[in-house]
Amino acid sequence: MKRQMMVLALTMGTVAGAAGVSTAQQKVTVQVRGSTSGTAPSPDVPYVPTPEEAVDGMLALAGVKPGDTVYDLGSGDGRIVISAVQKHGAKRGVGVDINPERITEANQNASQAGVKNKVEFRQGDLFDANISDASVVTLYLLPSVNERLKPKLLKELKPGTRIVSHSFDMGDWEPTKTVQSGGRTLYLWVVPERGTGGAPK
Repeated sequence: MKRQMMVLALTMGTVAGAAGVSTAQQKVTVQVRGSTSGTAPSPDVPYVPTPEEAVDGMLALAGVKPGDTVYDLGSGDGRIVISAVQKHGAKRGVGVDINPERITEANQNASQAGVKNKVEFRQGDLFDANISDASVVTLYLLPSVNERLKPKLLKELKPGTRIVSHSFDMGDWEPTKTVQSGGRTLYLWVVPERGTGGAPK
């Protein structure tokens, strides 16, 4: 049976020229499983832009460091992945986005930033993405999308993997830490050991 999907579009903001990323707003499209009356996805739900300060805050909260592999789910123009390797020394960055135009833009931005050999941008449904090698995962989705994604994160990510979400929590999964960055709320979780009480039921 063919899976039906709903597409959410997230519009994110300007990014520092030092990172070599376009200063135009980015539209991040996130494909979410659910019912829809149409047969073709239509990215038509805009969201508030994310400033570079919030990007830096997310990566700092995750404690990104050399050796980390950073995944951004709904990666748009690639600013988080690019910043992770360029400014924080991550070993590798991977972005996943459903919109082919954003993938093209992200690859161009990575080339301009001089980090093309350290990043990869994959077009596809974030729910189908292989994220098992991530040591850090970043999110800027919606509460309902975070809730749908939570079982995948807990099942596929290694214990100790850090997850950071901009603005939205994950329901009954209490964050390890919550901070304010430029007036925006950022949440951090650490994937617990299997079978422990650290994860929601």
